[in-house]
This record gives sequence, structure tokens and C-alpha cells, in this order.
Amino acid sequence: MTESMLTGTSSPAAGAGALLSLLRDGRARTRAELVELTGLARSTVSLRLDALLSQRWVVPADDVISSGGRPATAFAFNKSARIVLAADLGATHARLAVTDLAATMLAEQEVEMPIARGPEAVLTWLVDAFRELLTECDRRLADVCGVGVGLPGPVEHDTGKPVNPPIMPGWDGFPVPDWLGARLGAPVLVDNDVNMMALGEYWAGRSGAEHLIYVKIGTGIGCGIISGRSLHRGAQGAAGDIGHIRVPSSEENVVCRCGNVGCLEAVAGGAALAARLHAAGHETADSRDVVRLVRAGDTEAIQLVRQAGREVGVVLASIVNFFNPAVILIGGDLAGAGEHLLAGLREVIYSRSLPLATQHLSIRVSELGDRAGVVGAAVMMIEHMLSPEAVDQALSA
Repeated sequence: MTESMLTGTSSPAAGAGALLSLLRDGRARTRAELVELTGLARSTVSLRLDALLSQRWVVPADDVISSGGRPATAFAFNKSARIVLAADLGATHARLAVTDLAATMLAEQEVEMPIARGPEAVLTWLVDAFRELLTECDRRLADVCGVGVGLPGPVEHDTGKPVNPPIMPGWDGFPVPDWLGARLGAPVLVDNDVNMMALGEYWAGRSGAEHLIYVKIGTGIGCGIISGRSLHRGAQGAAGDIGHIRVPSSEENVVCRCGNVGCLEAVAGGAALAARLHAAGHETADSRDVVRLVRAGDTEAIQLVRQAGREVGVVLASIVNFFNPAVILIGGDLAGAGEHLLAGLREVIYSRSLPLATQHLSIRVSELGDRAGVVGAAVMMIEHMLSPEAVDQALSA
């Protein structure tokens, strides 16, 4: 990193954010090491370290580094300097968490909370639930540097407002960031829940992939896209909304909640499968009931889930040819059906995609499971708050 990359205005805090980025890898470094890494003068590094130390973004490490003379103090990123509130709000369930600045869970909660109750009812509950979690981990609202929220519908990225969400009555255009921010006293970022899941999986780093597709198959269907290590949202934030692609199917005339017919979600989503099984005499209200039947060995449920995998596979085969991901991760409630779902997916993707695109392609169940979305929501806010520009601005305020 060059001097120009770390130099902003003449303020002592200018460039401190870039210095913090170097220390976020978890390794403690001395002033001399930071001087060598950045190419900056020792006095400049000291000024920026002092700015970070004053706000406890950085702290002296427990260990000191000695080369035979006087031990040199090492400095490390203080992941406990602030906390983040994160929420993954699904169609029927919600998962909340308080995390540190490394996205480590300090407290979490999962409850049934239908998004259809409307924005004020759901968000009022969310504020109260966050307060309870803060008490549980002995932290205060004053410690919160930001809030990340994932919603189960299209979200305009720049404003954080839901836009015509099919399964969220009353939420269209609701100012979620402003409403929550006024009550929690912290900045709020909102995005589509599947984007958050993709980000959470990428952050966890277990796949090691720079190009990754995360597909959520629950009540609805959507996908999040990691391209070149970055979350791809598209121009307005609508990238990855595969649930409303029309698919050729014996059920292609079924009406979707979006108003169109033959959408993938209406054919292969968890709500559609539950309704079909219910009509056949099973007690199925949602996608979790479908998975329960599959695990119990119900032949009809297994056949429906495998066919749903094939339907989703038709759409994903086109995405594999177009985007060429290294990994496809399957999440959402129906991922609980395991190999029954994956078998249908793999059957179609490998037969309809180009050999080069599938040569090293891995298709497997999500590694973080139900936690992917809430981890991603925390990461979204952490990356925003700890960007060099944001840190410099906070230190100079």
C-alpha cells in the first residue's frame, strides 16, 4: 500500500481507516512493521495509531514483540470496540443476533414472526427483541455502531426500502432504515435476505470461492451472487431474483403471488409444495412440514421435492452457463431435504450446462445453515462502518 492510498486531508485522523484495514486480519503489528507495510513515515503512522487508540478501534496486544532489546509494543484490531445488531427476517421466521466487529455471535434468538404482520408490528417487535438481546450479553445501545437487516423481498439498495415485495403486504416503500434508526440511535442498512445469506457464506470462507451462487429455497426462491469476492446487487438491487423466472413445467399455468403465471417460486417453492401436499391429504402448512414428510420417508413428498430440484436446476443451468460459478450453495428450509433436493438439482445442471462450466463445479447444502442470513447482515454493516472512509469520518467528527 502506497502513501497516496493512505493519505487524505491534513487531519491526523486522515488515513487511519486504511491503517485499521491492515490490522483487521487479526495479526498484531508493531509501529515498525506498519511503517514497513505502508511506506509511511514513523511519525505519520504514530499519529494514525493514536487516533485509532483514542477510540479503542485498536488496542495494545497482550503479547509484545522483542528482538533482543527493549520489547516493542504490538497493536491489534479491537473487535470488541463496538457491537452490531443483525436481523434476518424471513417469510415466517426471524433470526436476530448481537455480534462483535468480527461477526462473532454474542447473543442470538430465533422465533416465529410472520413478515405479513406488516412493517410497524414486525419492526416494533424487532426493537424490543434487540433490547432483550443487549441485556442478555450485558451491552448497551450506546455500544451499537450499526444495524443490518435482511428482508424476504426486493429491496432498493440505495434507500433500503422494499419495492413491491410479493409476500410482504404493507411493506412497499416503507422507510425501514429511518424507522429503525430513529428508535435504535444507529445507522441501519437493509438488503434482500438472500444477498445477506450469500455474503454470510462468503465471509465464513469455508467454500474458498471467489465466484459463488447462494440459492435459498424456502417459502419463495431467490439467489445471491458473489462475483470476484464482491456481492453483486445489480443497478437497483434486484439481481438474483430467480423466483420469478418463468419455467417450462406441468404446473406452468399456476398463478404466482407476483401476479404472473408459471414462476419458478409458484412451481417449486416451499409454499407451493406444501399446498400441493395439503391438497393430497397431508398436514402441511409450510416448507418445514414438507421437509418433515421427506425425512419421514413419505414417497409423495420425496418425489415432489426431487422434481422441485429439477425445476430449480433448469434455471440454475442457465446461470451456470452465463456466470460460471465455482460453488452453488443451497439454503432455506427445503435444504433440509438434503440429497433428495440436491439429486434433482445436479441431474439437470450437469446435463444442461457446458462441460467447462461444470468441470469443477460444487453443488452442496449451505454450510452456515440458518445462520447465514444473520451473519451476512452483520457483515454488511461491519464492512460499511469499518471502511477506511467511514472510519476517517468518524475519527474526525
